[in-house]
Amino acid sequence: MGILANMFTWWNGSTFGTWMGLRGKDKVGEDALGNVYYQGGTDTAGNPRRWVIYKGSNDSSRVPPEWFSWLHHQIDDVPDRALPPVRQWEKPAIPNLTGTAQAYRPAGALEAGGKRIGATGDYEAWTPGA
Repeated sequence: MGILANMFTWWNGSTFGTWMGLRGKDKVGEDALGNVYYQGGTDTAGNPRRWVIYKGSNDSSRVPPEWFSWLHHQIDDVPDRALPPVRQWEKPAIPNLTGTAQAYRPAGALEAGGKRIGATGDYEAWTPGA
């Protein structure tokens, strides 16, 4: 990505201004998707400020649940040290698929063929004055 695009387009990743604002902040970790997490300074309540720099498009559903907990101060330490190991029956989190080819399309959706199941006759439409 060119330097001008990096300065002005926030939807393709962090801007130049964001990178400048992260100077002096501590990199605390990286998740399996390549997102990088930072901490530094304090907010008005005295809590440490925390950031995520997305790898790829800025989509908050791409933050795994364990890092979401860290970003929102539900756990104090980074997930690798604060949380128990992942159990074998746990499925990995998936990002929001709305607007993609893998999005859920119920029966009757135009993208799924547009064929709906016939009415069963248990519905009676309301008419004024009836």
